[in-house]
Amino acid sequence: MTINGPAAMLVCFYVAAAEKQGVSSEKLRGTVQNDILKEYMAQHAWVYPVEPALRIIVDMFEWCATHAPLWNTISISGYHIREAGATAAQELAFTLANGFTYVERGVARGLDVDAFAPRLSFFWDIHNDFFEEIAKLRAARRIWARHMRERFGARQPRSWMMRFHSQTAGVTLTAQQPMNNVVRVAYQALAAVLGGTQSLHTNSLDETLALPTEEAVRLALRTQQIIAHESGVPEVIDPLGGSYYLESLTDQLEREAEALFAEIQSVGGVVKGIEDGWFQRQIARSAEESQREVETGRRVIVGVNEFTSTDDHPVEVLRISNDAEASQRRRLARLRAERDTALVAQRLEALRQAALNDRNVIAPMLDCARAYCTLYEIRHALETVFGAYREPVFF
Repeated sequence: MTINGPAAMLVCFYVAAAEKQGVSSEKLRGTVQNDILKEYMAQHAWVYPVEPALRIIVDMFEWCATHAPLWNTISISGYHIREAGATAAQELAFTLANGFTYVERGVARGLDVDAFAPRLSFFWDIHNDFFEEIAKLRAARRIWARHMRERFGARQPRSWMMRFHSQTAGVTLTAQQPMNNVVRVAYQALAAVLGGTQSLHTNSLDETLALPTEEAVRLALRTQQIIAHESGVPEVIDPLGGSYYLESLTDQLEREAEALFAEIQSVGGVVKGIEDGWFQRQIARSAEESQREVETGRRVIVGVNEFTSTDDHPVEVLRISNDAEASQRRRLARLRAERDTALVAQRLEALRQAALNDRNVIAPMLDCARAYCTLYEIRHALETVFGAYREPVFF
């Protein structure tokens, strides 16, 4: 589930839906993104201020360790940091710094690091610089394992492992000559596999224009299948390990990441850096520099600033009917009419009291889901306690 601000609510809805079908939470497998720190840094889709948002995430670590031990409670995401304009080194360092912050908060709560760390996962963006992306993934695994062992004292090898998903870079796709995106995606996907990704999303060629068509989605899927079944690449673990160039690049990215960790520490850590706008400024500067390189021709984008064409043929795009909104409005009105209104009010107040009294909010939130409280109602109940986040002006 690619959801962050309301991630805990979505997980509770999922658990409640499973229960109605006779499936206990202990058997559920899946992943929720739930990475709020990168939202403040890059994607800007939040609900609560930083500290209460972190508290809810640690509540989920705690609740799931007991009640949903197979559920991946967070997918710490570099993807959106990179899509906002960060460099490879910044994506690497900022994402890992966020991960370390989540671990610190879990340990501070009194949780055994080996009780929740094995359920942490990562999500990386795969850009066009083929070797740099492979080296980034290799460096990420090394840094995570070292810090989990030496800094946090994790004893279980599964706590040292970096399990991660990768997605090809949406920001590299172009509206001009969109068929070129097929080639970009294929090379990015190959870099992800060579870098050791455990799962992969290949973007569709038309995603800069609209939601993808079925044909475009099928081609993106076939790209993965050709790599998986025809290239032979997945048969080898770390096939480029030992390459003088790749080993050197991995070491270099690792050094750059460690230098950025020191800089983050010097500004007061991740939360202080977000609140002061330090991360946002770093990403914005990198994005500006990247755009300047394209506009001045220092970086070539095929079909955009070089090798352009006056007879670029448009591709068919998907068009979505507005009927879905009307249908959902009818379903929601029926739900409100049929549910137990008194029970809804009681469950929402219990959730609010849990938040006020610094208790874990996941169990009362799940009770709200069982009573058919809506996402907005649950959000609002907590918002009356935590407040809503409003980003200050940093620039």
